[in-house]
Amino acid sequence: MAVTNDSALLFLDANIIMYCVGREHPLKTPCLRVVEQIRDGRFRFCTSTEVQQEMLHRYYRQKRQEIGDSAYRLLTDLCYVVYPTTPADMERAFVILHEVSDINVRDAVHAAVILNNGLTHILSTDDHFDHIAGITRVGPETLQP
Repeated sequence: MAVTNDSALLFLDANIIMYCVGREHPLKTPCLRVVEQIRDGRFRFCTSTEVQQEMLHRYYRQKRQEIGDSAYRLLTDLCYVVYPTTPADMERAFVILHEVSDINVRDAVHAAVILNNGLTHILSTDDHFDHIAGITRVGPETLQP
């Protein structure tokens, strides 16, 4: 599915940034292109405090703080707004965990933040978002300027 710039906010998942700062991978180039499109003002993105935490947790746990710091700054700088993760989000994530098979806790929280804030799209490489009613996942390779 192609998404065009209609001034709607799209939720930015951590994996997009992780592919940008990571080793060579088939998704690295499409993710880097997305970052350039965001920097050029073609799209407006948001994220959540849980995505920020996920980013820092991964790289600090791996003792790769410098990469974690760069990834965190890139994520935060690209996003128009950072939504907090609230108790209502956690309750909705709990429901999502029981409704959607093969979704991890973090991604259930991301989905809850998206739904509770009236958003409809997530830019992510994780296809389990395809199974959540009310959310449309956009892969980095399909985002059109």
